[in-house]
Amino acid sequence: MAEIPNRPEYQSDLFKQGLAVRREVLGADYVDGSIARADDFNAAFQQLTTEMAWGTIWTRPGLPRKTRSIVNIAMLVALNRGAELRLHLRAALTNGVSRDEIKEILLQTGAYCGIPACLEAFKIATEVFKDVDSK
Repeated sequence: MAEIPNRPEYQSDLFKQGLAVRREVLGADYVDGSIARADDFNAAFQQLTTEMAWGTIWTRPGLPRKTRSIVNIAMLVALNRGAELRLHLRAALTNGVSRDEIKEILLQTGAYCGIPACLEAFKIATEVFKDVDSK
């Protein structure tokens, strides 16, 4: 793990808890790179996402990580957030969501979010799977 920059935004216990989960789910290289690239303008955003999404929500015991990943995939398709969908498809695989389960999630989004959103999600998932398989 990379050394986290010594910024005031990164000192809370909630940040540290969220950072640990974020690294486990998204991968330490990705997360550490995001933290390291933060500057005076966007370090507060890194604090927000790490504390709120990862420290407060992803650490809650009410849903397992696999379920949280399934929910995220569906929401990101509905919101047409391709870059985040790519990231969370990888996270879903890490969290035990199978490719067949991802296919079913995407098909369901077609019924509720529309065929264009579903088509884009399938294109993104295909790219992610090819990339994962090539490594």
